[in-house]
Amino acid sequence: MSITDGDDPIVQVSVMRRWIILATVVLGSTVYNATILIASGLQPQMQGAMSATPDEIAWTVTFNILATAIVTPMTGWLVARFGTRNVMVWSMATFTAGTLLCGLAMSLESLVLWRIVQGGGGAALVPLGQAILLNIFPRYQHGLAISVFGVANMAGPVLGPSLGGYIAELWSWRWVFYLTVPFGIAAFFGFRFALPRDTPQQRVQLDWTGFLALATALALAQIVLSRGQRLDWFESNLVLAAMLLSLLALYLFVAHSMTATRPFLDLKLLTDRNYAVGLALVTIFGMLNFTPMVLLPQLLQSHSGYPDTLVGFIISWRGIGAVAGFFLSNWVARFDPRVGVVTGFAIQALSGFWLSSINLDVGTPVLAANGFLQGFAIGIIWVPMSLAATRTLPVASRAEAMAVFHLMRNIGSSFFISLSVAEIVRATGANYSRLTENVSPFNRALDLPWVIGSWSVETLPGLAKLAAEINRQAALIGYLNAFTLYMLASLAAIPLALMIRGARRSAVNA
Repeated sequence: MSITDGDDPIVQVSVMRRWIILATVVLGSTVYNATILIASGLQPQMQGAMSATPDEIAWTVTFNILATAIVTPMTGWLVARFGTRNVMVWSMATFTAGTLLCGLAMSLESLVLWRIVQGGGGAALVPLGQAILLNIFPRYQHGLAISVFGVANMAGPVLGPSLGGYIAELWSWRWVFYLTVPFGIAAFFGFRFALPRDTPQQRVQLDWTGFLALATALALAQIVLSRGQRLDWFESNLVLAAMLLSLLALYLFVAHSMTATRPFLDLKLLTDRNYAVGLALVTIFGMLNFTPMVLLPQLLQSHSGYPDTLVGFIISWRGIGAVAGFFLSNWVARFDPRVGVVTGFAIQALSGFWLSSINLDVGTPVLAANGFLQGFAIGIIWVPMSLAATRTLPVASRAEAMAVFHLMRNIGSSFFISLSVAEIVRATGANYSRLTENVSPFNRALDLPWVIGSWSVETLPGLAKLAAEINRQAALIGYLNAFTLYMLASLAAIPLALMIRGARRSAVNA
């Protein structure tokens, strides 16, 4: 059918059923997003249970993200082949089964396997969930629906690691997976009975050449990002070879997609200016989204002596800010989308500048306020950015477009976290070497009591304490550099946001 007034939903359902679908999509997305990073906090316990090395247990996170990256672009083809309802139901079922089996795993190999099933099985839940909400809600309620959906995407990664660590400390890491299963079952039945039946298209052949080329490029790129820091980046032949082969596979994918009759992903979508700009913006958004949640706990726990509970309290303020931002963005979305996106990235830049000036004695109120500011900016950005990117696309392309949209968000996140950690390690080593050059009997400033303080350069214990303090300060410089990169990335998004075309009420072809 054709919708010309921009107010009616594409899929007609009752008002009550519409809100039940929203609640189910939010539940499924929250549960799935929580499990992506949840294994990071469980790694010490899992490492001991599986008698694994740090490198080996890291594969439980790497392969989960890798499976998600490979399966996410398949969302459009899966919907065309099997229908929206079937894809959501069986994705939730596969994800829930994989989660249960993760808890039951008795070996490292089986745990990694079920983490792959968990990540790949649920990969379609987030992009397809957003596409469903855009289809069942009228245009004037899109801002509200995407705001609530955005809260779920923010709440999962915030709550998952903190609650997971608490549960693992009380019982066992296995119970983190077990307690996720009932929520997955509830979402499964919600999708099964709430989503309307839809008829898939006629048999659609999968473009295997395009799929395999893209999957290879993404898999090798993820290996570079996840293993590069451990293997000293391009000093490693493995990382160098993976990078070159990833670029080659990406070239083959683009060349094939531009010449194939029915490519795996339709690159013609990039001719839509708002969607192309939206992909660039969501990549930067992904770079900024999770990075502070990864870096700040390491800085506060390792170098400032913050306990886990206090770190969790600080991170929770980011979630509170996000909730406030998401609901305010429903009002901001009524204006030109550039207003919300530019404002949000400007606030992100301000929070990054603030973080780049802290020291190791920073107080909890400062960090909580900064976390609130970060979350508020995320909420302000997400709704107008998402709506602007998809508003002018054909309805039939929404599932595929949302898959690529969320894929770029995940790639941006992986890339920037790896870049930030690499900068911290580099700056820590370089600044430690420079600072220790000044620790010498020939440095007369060390004879001054207000300079040397309680340290001593004449005894081994004194030197050890001084070395530890120098390492703390050198590491702080690395973190401040990473926060500066965070600020610069936020500023780089502002000119891109100005390229968005203003909203216009145009016909949407279904």
